[in-house]
Amino acid sequence: MPEILTYTAFANQALIAAGALDVLLPQLKAQFDQSPGSLVAIFEDRTGRQVDFELQGTLEEVLSRAAPAAPRVGPGRPKLGVSAREVTLLPQQWAWLEQQPNGASAALRRLVDQATKREPEKQRARHAMDAACRFLSAMAGDFPNYEEATRALYKGDGEGFESLIQSWPEDIRSYLTRLAADAFQSA
Repeated sequence: MPEILTYTAFANQALIAAGALDVLLPQLKAQFDQSPGSLVAIFEDRTGRQVDFELQGTLEEVLSRAAPAAPRVGPGRPKLGVSAREVTLLPQQWAWLEQQPNGASAALRRLVDQATKREPEKQRARHAMDAACRFLSAMAGDFPNYEEATRALYKGDGEGFESLIQSWPEDIRSYLTRLAADAFQSA
């Protein structure tokens, strides 16, 4: 079952909406209709990446534009979720892959599976750090202690991080703490 993506939206430094698209977009559309010129920053919760949605038109139009696109049909095995993409490797790497049982694609899938099973807590911590850092850069770059907080985040210093962001606006601080939580679990 595919993961349901959730988002969080801020106007200035205040959280104005959060949730899956079917919850978030009606709230954002209402806000947009009330004050079309207001600036809103929307973040995808899993990655901390900033996203944008076209809010003009009716709510139905907004929701249909934001709906995930139909899966692309092409090379690969779409029914299994397998899609063909380009991979760039050195000649000796291609030679090694070609010698593997079941072909290069199967060997690459096995390598990826092994890598994702190895030290999952470190990977989760790294993803949390990256998500928190993206949000930090977008929303807190001008705040006091920004650089020190970023360093504490990447050092895994949860206590230092919390103390450095203590004076920041509540909504920013609370979302950032949630994004960074896994970054400090393995520390």
